[in-house]
Amino acid sequence: MEEVQPNHDSRPAGPALRFVAAALIVRGGEVLIGQRRPDQPMALLWEFPGGKIEAGESPEQALARELDEELGIRATIGPHVTHIRHNYRHGGAVDLQFFAVHEFAGEIVGRIYHQVRWVRLEDLSGYDFLAADRGLIRDLAAGKLL
Repeated sequence: MEEVQPNHDSRPAGPALRFVAAALIVRGGEVLIGQRRPDQPMALLWEFPGGKIEAGESPEQALARELDEELGIRATIGPHVTHIRHNYRHGGAVDLQFFAVHEFAGEIVGRIYHQVRWVRLEDLSGYDFLAADRGLIRDLAAGKLL
């Protein structure tokens, strides 16, 4: 009987990769953004609402759950808009899937954010966003994607 040797990869492990779903909640020519709280990592930077995809969830299911938890809304998750993978300098990595949200029920309450704000797409570049979102911001402000 042949002995099977374990496969030891000599490369060091890469940064932990977090899978995240995020929403581009659109109303007219505006999109909803949230500012991280001062006590959070990457404090006071702006981001699009969303969060980690848990085991067994589709990105759409995760996003619907996160929007309920973060904003108190029941969102209809629309089409996939774009996909970004970003490696942060501190070693973390994130795999972001963005979806359009054109319809939701309930009043928006910024449960986890320092503040939430509706911003015109062309004004997004005036906000200090998380590094992973900056290329997307340029595309949205230029009228691409949505």
